[in-house]
Amino acid sequence: MGIASKAGDWAFKAFTAGLGVATIYLTATFSVNVYRGLAWHNSQSKIEKQGSNEQAP
Repeated sequence: MGIASKAGDWAFKAFTAGLGVATIYLTATFSVNVYRGLAWHNSQSKIEKQGSNEQAP
């Protein structure tokens, strides 16, 4: 039971480490995507405001 127990412990540790790395990666990419989306939306709003100011009589 000693070797099987250690193998199971290592498998569990590797699995949880993988979940931790995946969580950190997904959090980082989500944050970057939110930032890019907000920046894109802000630039679109500025373009709309400039377009409406140019078309106003």
